[in-house]
Amino acid sequence: MSYWMLIIVTLVIGMAASGYVNSQLKKYQKVPSSSGITGREAAERMLAAHGVTGVQVRRGAEGQDHFDPRTNSISLSPSVYDYSTVTAYATACHEVGHACQFAQGYMPLKMRSAIWPVANLASSIWFIVFLIGLFMVSTTIGGVMIDIAIVMYACVVLFQIITLPVEFNASHRAMDYMKSIGMPEAEAAGSFSVLRACALTYVAAALASLLQLLYLLGMRNNN
Repeated sequence: MSYWMLIIVTLVIGMAASGYVNSQLKKYQKVPSSSGITGREAAERMLAAHGVTGVQVRRGAEGQDHFDPRTNSISLSPSVYDYSTVTAYATACHEVGHACQFAQGYMPLKMRSAIWPVANLASSIWFIVFLIGLFMVSTTIGGVMIDIAIVMYACVVLFQIITLPVEFNASHRAMDYMKSIGMPEAEAAGSFSVLRACALTYVAAALASLLQLLYLLGMRNNN
């Protein structure tokens, strides 16, 4: 596979996943939750139901829904925090799933948090190191630089792979909670569609990165 073909394949995977998740989020943003409670209230109720205390639920930037273990806080988009829709409910409960993981010492989350500083640094500089290695490819140092870049990129891929069970488990916790409170079947199905679509973006990112890593390894072996 040529490098340009790899780029095209990864772009197609990313665009397809992004298009699907956006369509599902928008679709169920228009479907009101029969409970009438907002995403913030849904998050607070799920936290209480699981006996998780000390977690702040706050309004964040649009599209930036996340749980931050450093501050033990959940940030929700205004369209999630303030609204009562199937998308808002599912998104809020998913983020609470991460808070529950943190409170219970969920091992994959611990592993992801431990590798994050290395993966974050590696994602920023691996390509620069790789380019330097290519410019010096005829020398021993160049080969070492390329090897270092590949190892750094492998750390990024490892982080993305570890992220998969973390995300799947958070969605599983969210669905279990929503079923336990008697969410109507149609809304539960919509929530599952939202969470499945969001999970697909992580799968797509991991797959694209893994293909890139395999290409780099193949290229290195051929040199």
